[in-house]
Amino acid sequence: MSAARRPVPRDRGLFDGGARRDGPLAERMRPRAMEHLVGQRHLLAPDKALARAIAEDRAPSMILWGPPGCGKTSLARVIAERTRAVFEPFSAVGGGVPELRALLEAARERRAFRGERTIVFVDEIHRFNKAQQDALLPAVERGDAVLIGATTENPSFSVNAALLSRARVFHLSALDDAAIAEVVERALADSIDGLGARGRTADDDAVAALVSLADGDARRALSALEAAVEHAGSVDPGGVTLTRAHVEASAGARTLRHDKHGDAHYDLASAFIKSMRGSDPDAALYWMMRLLEAGDDPLFVARRMLIFASEDVGNADPRALAVAVDADRAFQRLGMPEGLYPLAHACLFLASVPKSDGVKRAIAAARELVARHGTLDVPNKLRNAPTRLAREEGHGAGYRYPHDHEDHFAPGETYLPDALVGARVYEPSNQGLEQTIRERLARLRAR
Repeated sequence: MSAARRPVPRDRGLFDGGARRDGPLAERMRPRAMEHLVGQRHLLAPDKALARAIAEDRAPSMILWGPPGCGKTSLARVIAERTRAVFEPFSAVGGGVPELRALLEAARERRAFRGERTIVFVDEIHRFNKAQQDALLPAVERGDAVLIGATTENPSFSVNAALLSRARVFHLSALDDAAIAEVVERALADSIDGLGARGRTADDDAVAALVSLADGDARRALSALEAAVEHAGSVDPGGVTLTRAHVEASAGARTLRHDKHGDAHYDLASAFIKSMRGSDPDAALYWMMRLLEAGDDPLFVARRMLIFASEDVGNADPRALAVAVDADRAFQRLGMPEGLYPLAHACLFLASVPKSDGVKRAIAAARELVARHGTLDVPNKLRNAPTRLAREEGHGAGYRYPHDHEDHFAPGETYLPDALVGARVYEPSNQGLEQTIRERLARLRAR
């Protein structure tokens, strides 16, 4: 074992049982006391509000928001253990409103007749529908039950406002490398629930490999450790030390923490777009690869670049849209992995060229004029005159054909409705080709 850490004794507690010791290592090693929890010092250090509330047995209703394997369920169980409340897990997927109401009624009776508190734990609370969330409200408001919801999704989007206003939101972080290493070493040392009875230790390289595979997820680290020890036992039955070779031989391909429809997806997409906008091709390609390596849809990436080409480059380099369109077409023809080349080509080009949001600002300005002034009439000189009646009505009268004039521009001619003559919608930047456009428009407007 690489670090000189003494594992914390693991007393038997409220949630122990014989069946648990036969389950997966990650479940057997689930923390059952505050001192067993690793990481989350921003919430669980002794001077923090949540830690004090747990210690003083006044834990509020709360939403625990964080990535998989960071300890949300373990923290909920530790709170129930510490407060000696009745712990009632409820499935956000399998349970309906009638079952939830029955559970909450039992909690009300428990509090009224025996003075016992109930913690209702809802894992993946973002999967609760509106009716289920509404059913929780009265019990939480009256204090019949303390709600602890766990979610990997931003609760501002996945939990309704009424319920969110009655619960504290605590944001948990992915576990850092030191915390994951501690989880691994505890499991190797624990001879009751862990792997201590196998007599295996792990060298530094093996622990580092497990930390890398875990990517901040304690459950993933313990699953990988269990697989590595099983593998080592079959290929090296007399050995004592777990090595990197054992870990790598038993591990599947490393997967990244990602949810193609959740916060991770949108956070990565945001970083990708902002890196292109900030003219950082290194970061832009890194974030694009993070999206693709995590299994995101390459066509989503191509679509974002199509939007970006007009929204953030525009006329500063009109080639941007053509490059993005060509990359999209090429990818659809090639597929992966060859299609990665045109996507990367477009990403690097878009990140490197001059930027302008002139198109975006022009759209907003034009939309504001439309909203403010409504359906202004088209000036007669701009109206179509395909018939004699239209010409008799004055359609097209007075229109000056630009190509009949010097520079193909009719000085003094106007094209906006009369009430808007002189209004400006498009103000080119001084970036790239838009600088040339800006200078030309300035000359023409001056005439």
